[in-house]
Amino acid sequence: MRFPFTRDDAPEHTAALPAASEVVVIGGGVIGVSAALFLARQGVQVTLLEKGRVAAEQSSRNWGWIRAQGRDPAEIPIAQEAQQHWRDLDAECHGRLGVRTVGVTYLARREQDMAAYQAWLDSAAGHGLDSHLVSRAELATVLPGIKGDWPGALHTPSDMKGEPWVAVPELARLAREAGAVIVEDCAVRGLDIAAGRVAGVHTEKGRIQTGEVLLAGGAWSSLFLRRHGVSIPQLSVRSTALETGPLPQVTGGAGVDHRTAFRPRADGGYTIAPSTLSELYVGPDAVRAIPKYLQVLKSGGFDVRLHVRAPAGFPDAWGTPRNWADDEESPFERMRILTPPPNLAKAQEACDAFAEAFPEVGPVKPRRVWAGMIDVLPDVVPVVDRVAALPGLTVATGMCGHGFGIGPAFGRIAAALVRGEAPGHDLSRFRMARFSDGSRMVPGPNI
Repeated sequence: MRFPFTRDDAPEHTAALPAASEVVVIGGGVIGVSAALFLARQGVQVTLLEKGRVAAEQSSRNWGWIRAQGRDPAEIPIAQEAQQHWRDLDAECHGRLGVRTVGVTYLARREQDMAAYQAWLDSAAGHGLDSHLVSRAELATVLPGIKGDWPGALHTPSDMKGEPWVAVPELARLAREAGAVIVEDCAVRGLDIAAGRVAGVHTEKGRIQTGEVLLAGGAWSSLFLRRHGVSIPQLSVRSTALETGPLPQVTGGAGVDHRTAFRPRADGGYTIAPSTLSELYVGPDAVRAIPKYLQVLKSGGFDVRLHVRAPAGFPDAWGTPRNWADDEESPFERMRILTPPPNLAKAQEACDAFAEAFPEVGPVKPRRVWAGMIDVLPDVVPVVDRVAALPGLTVATGMCGHGFGIGPAFGRIAAALVRGEAPGHDLSRFRMARFSDGSRMVPGPNI
């Protein structure tokens, strides 16, 4: 099984750079790949450009959850659409995406958490979800074998999981088969602007003429936009995760409490992660944006650790250039794959917590530990919108750790926006202007 966190292997997608393309997609994560897939299947000439490897950053480093539970009310119908896409795509790929209905359970730490879960249920009413509260006595019915003193839980039986490092590259192959041109090791240095609108992209391998660009650059999106005078308060936080080797199958469900998150893997092990830890490297963008984050920080739902200096080359590192010429090497070429060091101590703590919750599994050790940089926004929901200041540019970024599961739907929506079609959902919650029009930041559910 290829583990796409490095460039050690030769690139899989080596198409020649076209001189022109109807649409150019920047970023080979789940959003960009899904958008390219939907566009290609609609007969659109689309080129996807990835500076490193498809899915090598956060799209392959996440927990693999595909959930509607706990989402912002505006995201729920989009998450439901995504779940159907995942089922359909997995069937098309003969099960290779690893999509399976396992159920997701949020274990309450305190009685107050149960009240918060009920409040979310009330906000989600009308969407037809099978989410419900589970009492302390009923916990073993949703997570057999679990041992602990949680007062209860929120449980959604229909939520699913997939295998991210397998699934997203498979979607890229589907897009290529549908006619999309995909080029790895090809960074986009900037947009070509003519008469106030997008006229092309400048890449390290040359220019592509195009009138429509979709930016789905994850943690790099804000840096790319800033060069063109567009500012969003997007930051990136480090999140650690790990895989175990094959273990006794003590639970077939996915769950999370205040110490650990877990889900079964197709290889007989588990993906485990410290559940609330987010580590922020403070840089120029963080200093500028921190006032917009005060409300979510005050909510107390996240264990945020600050690091004074980001490693060299990170998107918000103090030494990362904010401006460069189209014929100069860009920051995207200097760091092809964003690979932060994992927090090994927290990884082992998460394993220990999992072993305490399921004593029959025995001692749990990581087989492989990694970290990724999650692109976040102050209200914990993404930007998916046309850029009014730059006609021809669409942005889908700031997925706040939700990107893998909801990716196919937001990819489909982004493809519709690029084509000038109705997205099929109310996107007002995800508009870019909310950060500049005086709107109050209203964080998504903190459960």
